[in-house]
Amino acid sequence: MIELNIGIIGDFNPQNPSHKATNNALQYAAAHLGLKIIIIWLPTPSLTEQKELWGLDRFDGLWAAPGSPYESTEGAILAIKQARLFDKPFIGT
Repeated sequence: MIELNIGIIGDFNPQNPSHKATNNALQYAAAHLGLKIIIIWLPTPSLTEQKELWGLDRFDGLWAAPGSPYESTEGAILAIKQARLFDKPFIGT
């Protein structure tokens, strides 16, 4: 079974309906396609550190989380920039 690692740029809040829906949508899509998916939320304050940005290379795709105010707008923007530099599939909502 093919495994995908998806990084979600954002500060997960279990009380935020769009955050729960994001996880559910990815799980549903993966199941429909017969894929295994690993979803990792990436807290934006940590993304201001270069070592964390280089770690984004391990993901097959990145998604800027919906329904956020980000704890660190700078971290979110740096991660989006890094996704483009690594030529990673990226979606922003």
